Amino acid sequence: MEIPKLRIGSFTSDIPIIQGGMGVRVSLASLSSAVANEGGIGTISSIGLGDIEASKQEYERISREALIKEIRKAKSKTDGHLAVNFMGVLSNVDDLIKTSIDAGIKMIVFGAGLPTKLPDLVHDPSVNLVPIVSSARVAELILRIWDKRYERTADGLILEGPLAGGHLGFSEEQLEHPEEYSLEKLLPEVLECIKTYEDKYARKIPVITGGGIYDGKDIARMLSLGASGVQMGTRFVCTEECGVSLEFKQAYLDAKEEDIVIIKSPVGMPGRAIKNSFLKDLEVKGKMKIKCPYRCLTICKVDKAQYCVALALVNSYFGDVDHGLIFCGQNAYRINKIITVKELIQELLSGLKAA
Repeated sequence: MEIPKLRIGSFTSDIPIIQGGMGVRVSLASLSSAVANEGGIGTISSIGLGDIEASKQEYERISREALIKEIRKAKSKTDGHLAVNFMGVLSNVDDLIKTSIDAGIKMIVFGAGLPTKLPDLVHDPSVNLVPIVSSARVAELILRIWDKRYERTADGLILEGPLAGGHLGFSEEQLEHPEEYSLEKLLPEVLECIKTYEDKYARKIPVITGGGIYDGKDIARMLSLGASGVQMGTRFVCTEECGVSLEFKQAYLDAKEEDIVIIKSPVGMPGRAIKNSFLKDLEVKGKMKIKCPYRCLTICKVDKAQYCVALALVNSYFGDVDHGLIFCGQNAYRINKIITVKELIQELLSGLKAA
């Protein structure tokens, strides 16, 4: 079979795969450029690039400079397609979005919050705006607001299901019954809700599915259901080009299915992570000391938080996994080796063709 291309606004990638944006510092220039070089869309995460113990002014400056550095580094390594991922709850998200556009990024992926004002920040029509949604209801709300306020629509939508890693757009109750919110059930509803806007703007709004996508067979299934492509994060962690510590990757390799759990994050959202000594210690201690001179996330409940989620993720990035949080998707336990991005992409495409 011929591998279908993925068209998102002004982008046309050779393969229907977007590498998911993973913070803190999991998906940066090395990983994103390697994916772009293989024909996919590589995503840089803008989350957690600053010094979390810095003052407000210093944090914003360091975050801005670090993001510019990663974008320039990635662009120097590839002529392929690059995106930057943002969380709407970042306190400096508007500044980082403008920074990425000034640095030449042409695709903005926006999650963890409703991007109701995003078109007002991005006036360049060549920049593709791609919100992350968890349901048809959320997709309809975003598209309706953009249509009425800005007379424009999304260039694409990423539909993340309940098997994704990191912070999740589902309640704890919903996550207890993930089969009721599977991508197979959510995707047709989203495809139906976007028809009105596709007709009005005379363009296709591609829907990219993510969360639990593991192999080529999964990709084929999503494409057969009407998705234009898939987003994959977890599979790319155990690649040589991913810049996290070896200890971080080893945690994936050692994980068993029962080790992957849903946690309560300080930001008030459930998340999926590997149950390690850090999470076990939390159960005993209940709360850790938190120093927060600058609140990097607007919804973080610092006074009630058990720990600083940003610091915990940074610790794991550097290798201190005993004092760190390790986000992952539901299928992380299936990974058993570290390979290159090229090898992973070839494996996925071979599986897609076979399916």
